[in-house]
Amino acid sequence: MFFYHGAADRIAAACALIGGAYAKRKPLVVHAPDPGVASAIDRALWTQSQLGFIPHCRADSPLAAETPILIADSLAGVAGERLMNLGLELPEGFERFASLIEVVGQDEADRNAARERVRRYKEQGCEVRYFDLSDR
Repeated sequence: MFFYHGAADRIAAACALIGGAYAKRKPLVVHAPDPGVASAIDRALWTQSQLGFIPHCRADSPLAAETPILIADSLAGVAGERLMNLGLELPEGFERFASLIEVVGQDEADRNAARERVRRYKEQGCEVRYFDLSDR
């Protein structure tokens, strides 16, 4: 599990990581249960020119099976190897994925929810690797 914390702009940090996964040809499911976060990720992936074009769609799209980056509000019925969690809760079904990425901003509520998720991940035997984005 990769835990990126201290992002000044959580959406921009997530998009940079998504861009890195896409550049390495690593499909990714982005768990974004909050409709505002899902829309912000979708919009940013279309408009951030420094990332170039990143093919993505919602998990319930007819194009999902052939699209490398999926944005999902739920993991029910969604398969993949890599998961990025942008929700405040532990995503139900996260254990089906071989790797998990968390992106945490500087907002106090986001940080507190992230601390609780880390505690619960560790309780379930996950090894957590931390990356500080606050200096970037």
